[in-house]
Formats: sequence, structure tokens, C-alpha cells
Amino acid sequence: MNAEILAVGTELLMGQIANTNAQYISKKLNDIGVNVYYHSVVGDNPARLKDSLLAALKRCDLVVMTGGLGPTQDDLTKETVSEVLGKKLVLHEESLQRIKAFFDRINRKMTDNNVKQAYLPEGCIVVENNNGTAPGCIIENNGKIVVMLPGPPSEMIPMLDDTVVPYLKEKSGYRIVSKYLRVFGIGESQLEEMIMDLIDKQDRVTIATYAKDGQVTIRLTVKSMTEEEGIGEILPLQNEIASRLKDALYSTEDEELEYVASKMLLSSNITIATAESCTGGLISARLTDMPGISKVFKRGIVSYSNESKMENLGVRRETLERYGAVSSETATEMAEGVRKIASTDIGLAVTGIAGPDGGTDEKPVGLVYIAIAHDSGTYTRELRLAGNRNRIRNMTVLNAFDMIRKYVMKLKR
Repeated sequence: MNAEILAVGTELLMGQIANTNAQYISKKLNDIGVNVYYHSVVGDNPARLKDSLLAALKRCDLVVMTGGLGPTQDDLTKETVSEVLGKKLVLHEESLQRIKAFFDRINRKMTDNNVKQAYLPEGCIVVENNNGTAPGCIIENNGKIVVMLPGPPSEMIPMLDDTVVPYLKEKSGYRIVSKYLRVFGIGESQLEEMIMDLIDKQDRVTIATYAKDGQVTIRLTVKSMTEEEGIGEILPLQNEIASRLKDALYSTEDEELEYVASKMLLSSNITIATAESCTGGLISARLTDMPGISKVFKRGIVSYSNESKMENLGVRRETLERYGAVSSETATEMAEGVRKIASTDIGLAVTGIAGPDGGTDEKPVGLVYIAIAHDSGTYTRELRLAGNRNRIRNMTVLNAFDMIRKYVMKLKR
């Protein structure tokens, strides 16, 4: 089954509201074996809406529409769909009573135009709305299926999950099963070269790569009757890719890098303290996103100024004067200082120039040092990062968590 998602609303075209519904619906349809081929957005104009719907029906078996089911005059989705499919709009008494009950529940007077929302195409399957006034519906017509859902995500999502997806799942008979392999430290083009022979001979299990925020994700996908059958087909290819990528592959479960590193600290009971300069507490913030991390995360210090580095971490004045705040020597003393103060297994420190100002020819914007101190010594890594301030800070955080992850892996070997 091939699908198009057609969002209705001038506010979407004007950029006043992001079309998050399309992303959510696509994922849900993909999970049940429905191929989403098109995303479309059209304003609250009956002629253009009609043209868009006719085009969608011509090229797809299923059209899922969101928006335009409200009580006002510019909400014309049902009227346009009914015209295109040759269906009458008839009053659905049960929906009318539910709308009245909704207004009673919130202690507001129901206006006459809300009755409009209870008129639905004849012969449709009604999709109840427990979080608003506009019911949705499913129409089967000449081998095509049209689904209409309200625009607000708080109403659309439960209606899709509870009614539409189970209905479509019965029609599809297949599932799209995917595994997401997360990679750090290898660029997308280099990664593609490493697995190009597998990409060239892909058959039932397809391979796709995409980069985001300094990381690369490999998606392995297969259409199968069951989840278990699909995973069984994917696993041999997953294992082959893992053997090639080695330590660069940090998750086969679509997990974030900081989550993986934090989980490893917890499972190994390795305590950590952090000292941050250019990242301003971002590493500590992401550590504390992990439930239960207080068991191993003992202290986080933001030492932005030289005075703070000396007073709070014990960095020597001579080090700062001779090498500067952004140096491997300063990063080393920061990491060793915070580890000593907090009495932890690991001390992690970052210092760098995030920009947009502050760079020189010798020390340009994007120069970052990350140090990790532990029993066997202190390891410092120099990074030369590109991009704006936010990207440099984010890439610093990711590299810091990657260093933590690899340190814990080394301990386990």
C-alpha cells in the first residue's frame, strides 16, 4: 500500500506552525508496512485542496489528511473530500452528542457552528476524538482509502494510534522492520566506502546512511510478516557491518551517544566528575538526563575564567601564563584537579574556543582540548572543529562522551 500525507492549513504554508504531524504519521505507517511516497501541504482554499486531493488519489492507494475539520467557514476538508468522492455529508448523532458532552465537561457554551463538525461523509468509519471536538473518519472508495484527522497533535496522535493504525495494519498484512546503527568518529562518505560492497549487493534488506550533528546513522530495513522474522533477516548484515566499524559503532538500538556512555558508567559503577570551560555545563546537563546517574556522577564544575580554573580546580598560574587557558596542559590539570577534588574514578575536562570571537592564527576558533584523567594517567585529545558556536560546543560534548565510552570499553577488555 502506497500513501500520501496531505496536510491542510494556510498556517503551515506561512510557517506559523511546523508540520510535525507528517513526521509522526510517516513513522507509524512505515512500521506497519505502508510506503509513504509523498508529503503535501495545501492552504485553506477549496479549489487548491480539491486539486491536491485528486493528485494524491491518482498516485496513491491511501491519503491521510490532517487539518481543516474545525467549526469555522475556512475548515473545508470534509466538504471537499465528500465532493471529490461523491459522498453526502450527513449528521452523525453520536458525534454530536460527544461534542456537546465535551463542552459540558469543560464548562463552556457550545456555539451553533460546532454542529458542523458532527456532519460526516455517508458510510464512513468514524474515528472518535476524546481530546477535542472534531471527529475524524475513514472512507473506502473504489479501491482507495481516505483518512481525515484533526490538525492539533494532541488530538491527531491518539486517534491515529488507537483507531487508524490498527485499521490499516489489517489492510497491509506486512511490517516494515528497521534497525538503526549509530556511528561516531567516521564521516558519512568514509563509512559508505567501508560498506559499499554491501550497499551494491543489497537485496531484501536495504541499507541507507544519513548524517546528523556529527554522527552517522545506518538504517537497515526489510519488509516482513512479523517483527521477529524481519530482525532475523537483518541480523547477519548488522553483524557484518559491526565487524567492519569496530569501536566507531556505539549502538545498534538507535540510542544517543551520551545515553550509551552514561549507561556504561552506571553498569560498570565508574564514578566521574567534570570540569567544563567552553561547554559551560552542557556535559553535566546531558549526564543528568540519565535517570539514576547520581550513583556515579559526583560533581560538575563550570570553570569559565582563569581564576575559577585556579581556585576551583587547582590549575597552576604558571600553566595558564605559559600555555594559555586553551591548551592540553590546562585541560590535563583541570581533569586531574576535578578528579582529586571529587575522589572519582574519572575526571573529565574540556577547554576551547567556541567563537565567534577569541581565535588567533595560533589558536583558531574551533580549537578544543578534552582530557580524561584516571588511575593509569591522563589522556588529552586535541580537536579542530568547524561551524558556529553551537556546533562547536555540541561536537565537543559528543567527543567527550565518546572518550568516556571508549575508556570504559578499554577497562572491560
